[in-house]
Amino acid sequence: MSGPLDVLAPPRLGVGFRRLLASSWTSNLADGIGLAAGPLLVASRTDDAFVVALAALLVWAPPLVFAIPAGAVTDRLDRRLVVVTGNLVRVAVLAVLTAAVATDRVGVAAVLVALFVLGTCEVFVDNTAQTLLPMLVHRDDLAIANARLQVGHVTLNQLAAPPLGALLFTVGHAVPFGAQAALVLLAAVIVGRLRLPEHRRTPDELRPVWHDVVEGFRWTWHHAAVRTLVLTIFVFNLTFGAAWSVLVLYVTEHLGLGDLGYGLVTAVIAAGGLVGTLSYGWLTRRFSLADLMRVGLVLETLTHLALAATSRAYVALPVFFVFGAHAFVWGTTSITVRQRAVPMHLQGRVGSVNLVGMYGGLVIGAAIGGVIAQGYGVTAPFWFAFAGSVLCCVLIWRQLGHIAHAEERAAPLTEGTSRTP
Repeated sequence: MSGPLDVLAPPRLGVGFRRLLASSWTSNLADGIGLAAGPLLVASRTDDAFVVALAALLVWAPPLVFAIPAGAVTDRLDRRLVVVTGNLVRVAVLAVLTAAVATDRVGVAAVLVALFVLGTCEVFVDNTAQTLLPMLVHRDDLAIANARLQVGHVTLNQLAAPPLGALLFTVGHAVPFGAQAALVLLAAVIVGRLRLPEHRRTPDELRPVWHDVVEGFRWTWHHAAVRTLVLTIFVFNLTFGAAWSVLVLYVTEHLGLGDLGYGLVTAVIAAGGLVGTLSYGWLTRRFSLADLMRVGLVLETLTHLALAATSRAYVALPVFFVFGAHAFVWGTTSITVRQRAVPMHLQGRVGSVNLVGMYGGLVIGAAIGGVIAQGYGVTAPFWFAFAGSVLCCVLIWRQLGHIAHAEERAAPLTEGTSRTP
């Protein structure tokens, strides 16, 4: 009889996957605590709206600035060492921040610097961590393995940890950062125990960094399935960013739900995501990855239409729930397709190109959404997102067929993919 652990992480995935899963879930718990505690700490140090907004900007900036260098580092060095080192730097910063907050010797400028450094380390850690899974499990198991990782992201990072972070902050302003440091340290220790196939490049294989960066962009552009993924993510994040940039105003004012209602909406989206990730294995047994992506894009397009057209909370909340399920199914699918298609030595760089597309779309979309909302009202960005999504679907619908055949053209991840610890 299978126990809960065997259901969560089937034995065929190997001990290595179980360690990666434990590290990922631990890290997600830490990140979720910081997701709430960071802005609360900034707000406790200043009531300047610009400074508070600047703190949010510092969360978005590191992926845009450092994603490409992170990809080159990932493909050049020992990936386990990159993850462990990045997490240890985070632990050091969090320890200093905890001590400074506990002794009330930290100003808002120091807090902003700390948040930026933490965000920068997270770019290197997250980009590299995504390349570990294809080194540990067989390519046929990547879909279910990614789904298990996403369960931790939804339940811990999105649902459980932010309220916990806020609660710990009320106990003492330094407490959540101390807890976050301990959890990140634990995640680093677990990753340090992984045994990975040989992958770091020898000195005679190293070329100028710019050559590595160009190679990553060139490979992405010439691979039809991955190119389609990156362009789709960029465009749909642009429309998503436009609409979601005013989500707090849409929920609190247009739907009339107030501040607590905004928290309710985020919880409903996360709950939908949990349902989506838990049902992912069932979905992939019945539908192709390309079909899942097509359905997902239609659902996202209809989400924008439904939210633009309604002012009723009882209509909007189910829409948010379905959107949450779609978002995490789409995310898991796109990661799986990319991991299956990209050769092992390019995983970091192609992942960084994808990251730039993702955050670039969000930032540009947020700027467009702000301008549209200011001139035409809070629902206008949702109408813009609907129109843009329809146009994107029409243009890329046939291109999504490349994804269905990605396996046929995918280079092997590695000879004799390891399933060992």
